[in-house]
Order: sequence, then C-alpha cells, then structure tokens
Amino acid sequence: MDKYSELKSLLTSKVEEKLPDLIALNDDLADNPELSGEEHRSSQKIAELLEKNGFRVEMPFAGLETAFRGVFGADNHKYKVAIMTEYDALPGIGHACGHCVSGSISVLAAIALAPLQDELNCDIHILGTPNEEIDGAKCAMVDQGIFNGYDMAMMIHLYDQNLLYCKLLGLHQYLYTFHGKAAHASAAPWDGVNALNAAQLMFHGIDMLRQHVTPDVRMHGVYRNGGEAPNIVPEEASAEFYYRALDKDYLFELDKRADNCAEGAAIATGTTWEKALTAAMYDNLKNNDYGIEVLREVYDELGIEINGDHDKIFGSSDAGNVSFVCPTFHPTLQIVDRGVAIHTREFAQAVKTPRAHEAIKQGAMVIGLHVAKIFSDEEKIRRMKEDF
Repeated sequence: MDKYSELKSLLTSKVEEKLPDLIALNDDLADNPELSGEEHRSSQKIAELLEKNGFRVEMPFAGLETAFRGVFGADNHKYKVAIMTEYDALPGIGHACGHCVSGSISVLAAIALAPLQDELNCDIHILGTPNEEIDGAKCAMVDQGIFNGYDMAMMIHLYDQNLLYCKLLGLHQYLYTFHGKAAHASAAPWDGVNALNAAQLMFHGIDMLRQHVTPDVRMHGVYRNGGEAPNIVPEEASAEFYYRALDKDYLFELDKRADNCAEGAAIATGTTWEKALTAAMYDNLKNNDYGIEVLREVYDELGIEINGDHDKIFGSSDAGNVSFVCPTFHPTLQIVDRGVAIHTREFAQAVKTPRAHEAIKQGAMVIGLHVAKIFSDEEKIRRMKEDF
C-alpha cells in the first residue's frame, strides 16, 4: 500500500468513528441558531468538542469574542493548513445558509486529519470564523496577518449543486446619509429641504447605472431612514447599498460611480451627503487552478458527481479575502434538489436531513483527502504554490 492509500485508510476510519458526534453537533446548532457576532453558545460547543479530541483552543481569538483557533500537537511541522469554520445563522430563517453543516464538516475534517500531521509534515489548524453573513471575521483575520503563515486554507459550503469552486463576487456595503432641513410639510414646505427626495433620486441614479456596468455586477439597496412623520419635511434620510463585482479593482470604480449618483441627488435637492462603510469589504475569490484539479481527483475518488454550473454567480464571502493571502478552496456539496436556493426556509429545513448528515461525512473526506493528496507530495505543494 502506498503512502496516500495508507493516509486515506486512516482518515476514513477516523471520519467514520467521529461522525455521530458531528451529526449531533450539527443538529444542535440547527436547533439553536445564533446571529452573526452573537454565536457564543455555538462557538463554545465547537470548542468543547475540539478540546475533547485533543486540540488546544484559544477563544476569544483575533480580538473577536466568538472566534477561535484550535491547534493539535506541538505545532512544529513544515507546513500549516487552516480549516475555516462558519457557524452563524440568519435572522428569522436560522441556518438557511447551511453553516451548521459546513461548520460540522470543518470540525470533523480537522479531528480526522490531526493524527496524520507527522506523516504529512503539516500542522492542521481549525479557525472559527464567525459573522460571515455581516462583517466577516476572516476579513479581520486577514487584516491582522493571521493567514500569512498558512500554506493553504479550505472550507466547504452547502448548495443545490456539487461544485469544485464558487464564483464569489467582491462586496462593498455603504450607508449614504442625506441632510436637509425640517419644516411643516403643509404650512410651510418651501422652508424645508427634503433629504428623502435626495435618497429617492440616488435610487433612480443607481437604477439607471445598472445598464452601463458589466453583467456580473449586482447593486441593491434599501431605505434605512425615511423621515420622522409625513407632516414634517424629512431633514435626514439614509439608504444602504451593496455593490458586488467579480473584479476587486472594478468594484472600487463602481464605488466612485455610485458616489456620483449621491452627489447628483444632493445637488438636485439642495442637500448634503456622507457615506460610511457598514461592513468589511469582501474580495472576489482568487482560484488556484492546480489545486482545483487535485480537488477534482478527490471528488472522482469519492464518487461525487460535479453536477453544477461553475459560471453561475454564487454570492459573496469573506473567504475571498483569504484567497489573496494563500491558496484557498471553497467547493460546495449538494444537500437539496436543484432549484432550492440558499437563504430560504426550504434550505433551512434541509440541514438536519439524512442528506445533510451524509454531506458531513462527504465533506470531511473531501477536505481530508485534498490535504492528504497535496501535502504528501512535495511536487504537488510546489505546483499549488506556483499557481498562487
């Protein structure tokens, strides 16, 4: 038996042994969803399970209360891999993004890979990366240089398709606030300067801009403040916009064009305006083509059919930021029928099904075998790094 086959056999045995614990964790997280930045119980449950399996867990981590880092062993090997773990839920619809399943996959993969560290000459770190739905903890970790020391990072998302990689859009989020002057809307409206009119005009400007941007671009917004009462000319109004694009440089160009919409609206209405970031900026995902080809071999070995559209836009994730620091992989596994979208009640209902439980096992094997294939072969490591 060659080295890789031995590693695969050990990994499979460990995944099978620990799978019931991770199914229990998944179902518990699904039944007790916690919003982004508030994942106190969830992170504690995961930390306890990791400690039970021999990991030293640092929490809080990176200045974030619900983030953690788990390390197994002496942490003295040549290479280091970060397995990223998400566990935040959505308002009103719980784990409709499947983070309970994804997080359980990462934990099982880390536990199963830990005994192989000496053979691979690779330390397996598991990073708890909360707040993905709002202000991405991975962004803060990237800014702090935490990912600089890793040779590879990986996680798996759940979806209605099996994909080797996701087309992730960069994302910028801003709150635009317009300032006018209050007045009695009936007795003396001419004394007022209507801030809501400015916010409305900005929406029209963004709507018109849509026809003059590249097809990958997404721009969407909501009013956050429209005034106090109908009989008062609104002296302040605000709107929050998200801008997304496949190229991070083009995204900054979009920022400027959107600012022009705000400026034009302010000039037309006699108001002033300001803007503020409402969350960290997410980058697009930088693919590692060689690593993806190795991942294709893993999917084939496990009999996972690649049945989706890699050109379809998936959305945005703070994993994109990590991909500009080290080779980063963000494949997907299918737990629902095609056409059932993430961030829906239907998806949330699927996270405790036998199909989701099977995905925990599959996902741990995908991460485990991908790490084993690459880090058991110096040539593969070299080619992955070269491609990055």
